[in-house]
Amino acid sequence: MNEQVARRVVLVRAIETADAGHAVLSEDDRKYASRSARELAAWQASDSKSAVTQDHFLQQRSEQILKRLAERTPAFAAFQKRALGLPGFWAALPLLALFAGALLDRIADPHRVDLLSAPLLFIVGWNLLVYVALLVWALVPGGKTGLAGQGLLRRLGVGKLAAPRKLPAALATGLGNFMAEWAQLSEPLTRLRLSRTVHLSAAAFALGAVVSLYARGLLTQYAAGWESTFLDATQVHTLLSWLFTPALAVFPFLQGFTLAEIETLRFGVQAGVEAGAGAATGAAPGLAALPGALSGTVDAAVASTAGAGERWVHLYGATILLLVIVPRIVLASIAALRARRLARRFPLDLEHPYFRKLADSIGAGTPAVLRVLPYSFTLDEARDRGLWAVAAMALGAQARVLLRPTVPYGEEPKEALQVGLQDARFDEAGVTVTAALFNLAATPEKENHGAFLDYLARNSKRGVAVLLDESGMLERAGGQGGAEARIAERIALWRQFCSFHGTAATVVNLLQPERHRIELGAGLALPELR
Repeated sequence: MNEQVARRVVLVRAIETADAGHAVLSEDDRKYASRSARELAAWQASDSKSAVTQDHFLQQRSEQILKRLAERTPAFAAFQKRALGLPGFWAALPLLALFAGALLDRIADPHRVDLLSAPLLFIVGWNLLVYVALLVWALVPGGKTGLAGQGLLRRLGVGKLAAPRKLPAALATGLGNFMAEWAQLSEPLTRLRLSRTVHLSAAAFALGAVVSLYARGLLTQYAAGWESTFLDATQVHTLLSWLFTPALAVFPFLQGFTLAEIETLRFGVQAGVEAGAGAATGAAPGLAALPGALSGTVDAAVASTAGAGERWVHLYGATILLLVIVPRIVLASIAALRARRLARRFPLDLEHPYFRKLADSIGAGTPAVLRVLPYSFTLDEARDRGLWAVAAMALGAQARVLLRPTVPYGEEPKEALQVGLQDARFDEAGVTVTAALFNLAATPEKENHGAFLDYLARNSKRGVAVLLDESGMLERAGGQGGAEARIAERIALWRQFCSFHGTAATVVNLLQPERHRIELGAGLALPELR
């Protein structure tokens, strides 16, 4: 699915997950949306003579739900119409860079072309440094190009992380969760778009400087030259030879330069040459005529400085075109193509329990698999059946349970899991959700339960859910007074403990699964986004 469809699907998931009490979307609303989506997806598939796909179903269902919410809540309808992020940023930054490049060139002397122009040398040198940095980043395994922080990427992706006012509590929570989740999901796409815009801005900045240089030359007679306290003519000639070699090689019509010409273009020498030329031609009465040899040098210098400004403008313009504008446009084009491809095929994880349960309702895809890793907890036959019921509620009626051997209390997680999983493949094919199963009656301990969760989190790419079975604690409490309060305290303790270890907990009752109905929108509590 493309970016727009994925955004609507993620928005609906966030709203349904937050609306566990059905305050915004009733059960009838959800069933009606699913039924209508199945019919619309079937019609769409019949028109294209293909099978009903999960993408088509999710697209139709999200449109149905969002349309109904917009009809009921005007504030939500206004939120849907607004663009996420900073849409004007992508066009404004290159335009600002274009004007900034023109202004930077204006800072220099507007009546001369400085062979050692600081603004122009800065443009070339900075971009060459950027190319080296990009090459180094590309060679580093797993390295990310760019220095954009999470805050900037989040602002560009979703804008301010604040839901509109005058919304029901569940809907406001859902929108807040959506924006936080979408900022993370769309980060690769936002990073590519930022890369494209930065490269375009760098090209525009250089283009602005070159255009300003040529534009001023239409109305101004440039005097070409250079001056330096520390560099002599030989060093300047070597520097400029290296700088202009690409332009001279690609554009043969450009005129080169010699060491003698560089010497005569030094501003202090030019002043003396002009004074000497004036004396030789009688322009300065009272001065003696120059000797013949010096007169020939003066004539050559005067001849060489005539039209020198135009030559150096062309050299700088061609050099910036080759070393800055063209490479930056190529890099921007590559980033734009990658961003367009990613926007057309947005990588949304449809193996999430929410999506797998919806896919099960239309018979799309393979049945979901819940892999359970019990810790110091042995399941009897009744609790095993309850575990299958929990999987069906969370992942769909066709879901299957993959129950692994119990990890003994206090044993090293690595050794215990390698025995249970043979080769410790936490991300084996076909597994939808991996869940650690604990007895709620146990007190969470950092050295044991925490180490177990940390090890699972490090070795599972999709994260780990936590199931807390309350059946044993309820049996033990019986009808004692204050049992409900003690159970509530223990649940809060476990949830805080799981949150500290980067995951979230779902309370279940394996003897009476119907006591905690896992809603369609919620599914199993998975690790929080970071």
